[in-house]
Amino acid sequence: MSHKVSASYPKNRINVLLLENIHSDAVAAFANKGYNVETVKGSLSEEELGKKIKDVSILEIRSKTQISKKVVDKATKLDAIGTFCTGTNQVNLPECSARGIAVFNAAYSNTCSVVELALGELILLVRDTSEKNNKMHKEIWDKSANNSLELREEKSGIMGYGSIGSQFSIIAEA
Repeated sequence: MSHKVSASYPKNRINVLLLENIHSDAVAAFANKGYNVETVKGSLSEEELGKKIKDVSILEIRSKTQISKKVVDKATKLDAIGTFCTGTNQVNLPECSARGIAVFNAAYSNTCSVVELALGELILLVRDTSEKNNKMHKEIWDKSANNSLELREEKSGIMGYGSIGSQFSIIAEA
């Protein structure tokens, strides 16, 4: 009885293109698995990407790169597109679907940053920090609490309770 040994396609022959400053951890993860990785700091125009994508199997982007039909037409080996952002609206999904190209996103990639920014802005607003800051730059020291609130006893309304809204509620409650 013989055993059939199957082998996967050599990873060093699989080209991965990472655009728009994809985090170095992602670059290392692909490289450590043996993939042939190329990185580009910014986004590429349709024409530039069309030239680069010919032998790419895996493409990772953020929100600035547009994956049009023209780009997909030039991609002879493309198997997957990952968008390191919340959406996939920069990718021609019908064209990718018709060609069997998997498209996925990192839906929660920016949730923490958005929540922290929103909470920080809320604190700045209720403390009237902008007005106090403007006075400080005019060398007026305003230590008063006029037009300032503390959030501790206030109620906050959250419009929408998706990933950002639910995480905001957790952080705000703390």
